[in-house]
Amino acid sequence: MRLSPPGARMAVIQGSTTGLKASQIRALERIYRRRVPPERVITAELARYLTELSFELRRQIGLIIDRQGVIQHVILGDDREIVIPDLSRFGLGRSGLRGLRCVHTHLRGEPLSQDDINDLSLLRLDLMVAIGVDAAGLPGPADVAHLLPPNPEGRTCEVQHFADFYRFDLDFAAFVGALDDELERSAEETVDLEDGRERAILVSVSRERRQQVEDSLDELEELARTADVQVLDRVVQRAHKIHP
Repeated sequence: MRLSPPGARMAVIQGSTTGLKASQIRALERIYRRRVPPERVITAELARYLTELSFELRRQIGLIIDRQGVIQHVILGDDREIVIPDLSRFGLGRSGLRGLRCVHTHLRGEPLSQDDINDLSLLRLDLMVAIGVDAAGLPGPADVAHLLPPNPEGRTCEVQHFADFYRFDLDFAAFVGALDDELERSAEETVDLEDGRERAILVSVSRERRQQVEDSLDELEELARTADVQVLDRVVQRAHKIHP
């Protein structure tokens, strides 16, 4: 394992690198040296580097990037999904967001999966981004999702599709600042700070059928109310594999 430059983190690749050449592992490790400007979700250069490497490996590659543009995790998945590592050391802000975004490749140009949306919600990410890999290994379509504050329609997130990655142009710093303000304001309106009861968010991580999960959460919510605990939200994560 190559050491990062002095003062930097160890370049640890999340996921199995079994079967990769040493040069391919080094190519993944080098991603940690990159920095993304705070106003960009990802640079065009880095997006192309990801899709070309993903095309070569025939596996999804994901990045966890903080708001300063530092790449905190490089994740190597299989051809269908990545598994996001434990992010608990990154605390939630007043808005309820974690201050991290996930940008990853999709080999077949498919849209965000339900697992992607569940991870966005469960992990309280700033953004979930999928960049399609076209037939030449270059960035193809892009799909972007972010959480929404409570709304009359009951929608939990907004998903946007861009037929061409290069049409995706977002001032990330301005966007996430506005989203923070909106979510924080909504939380203050929703939660009575003078209410002394304990508060909880019910989270289910399960491979059971949706109805079974909802029934279990209904029972858990009733128990919480019996114990005088205020339930703020319910989150369900369904995946092919249970995410750590």
